[in-house]
Amino acid sequence: MKQNSRKAKGRYLQNIVRDRIVKLYPSLTKRDIRTSTVGENGADVKLLTNTAKKLFPYSVETKNVKSYRLLYEAFRQARGHTNLEPLLVLKGQREKPVVILDMEHFFELLEGED
Repeated sequence: MKQNSRKAKGRYLQNIVRDRIVKLYPSLTKRDIRTSTVGENGADVKLLTNTAKKLFPYSVETKNVKSYRLLYEAFRQARGHTNLEPLLVLKGQREKPVVILDMEHFFELLEGED
């Protein structure tokens, strides 16, 4: 894959997440939230104001890669157990456990907080 294609693929996912946050909190503007540029340090979705950080207190890192095969296999396994919403908990050696949820379900949870 060419470098420009890789950059575009990464920006695509960043834009999806940024747009979903703005949809959830329509009061946010370009002064409050933006996506990072290629090679920029920090989160991929930049929360620029205290208002944005208060509404959405998460640090977003996006990875739009060809395969996280094992991760998706484990997520499908969690989905297959019951008709409940799948939740995947991962823990690496000497690492804290992390939780993986479906993105739309995550935003639905936030919408329900209002």
